[in-house]
Amino acid sequence: QVQLVESGGGLVQDGDSLRLSCKVSGRSFTRPYVGWFRQAPGKEREFLATIRWSDGNTSHRDSVKGRFTISKDNAKTTVYLQMNSLKPEDTAVYYCAAGVRHPVYDVWGQGTQVTVSS
Repeated sequence: QVQLVESGGGLVQDGDSLRLSCKVSGRSFTRPYVGWFRQAPGKEREFLATIRWSDGNTSHRDSVKGRFTISKDNAKTTVYLQMNSLKPEDTAVYYCAAGVRHPVYDVWGQGTQVTVSS
């Protein structure tokens, strides 16, 4: 079993930065990919970035490249999403998820709210 717990969300101002954390526990080796997603009110959930535990290989959604960066700390079994230059349209619930391969993710965290005020 794998469990994911997100943290780090909150209320920030336009242009601020925020770092989200996704603590992975349990049999994390069964899910070699961890991704970040978000869902804004009235919109579909969208993929943001993914990282592979074994070698740190990453992939980011084009629209967030240069602003959002995914990283990991193996010792802490935690995956991060660094978000810079936040905009009001980044307001959403952010989720991390784990999967056997990208883009198939079957274990999800509870989500953390990010609100960016103008």
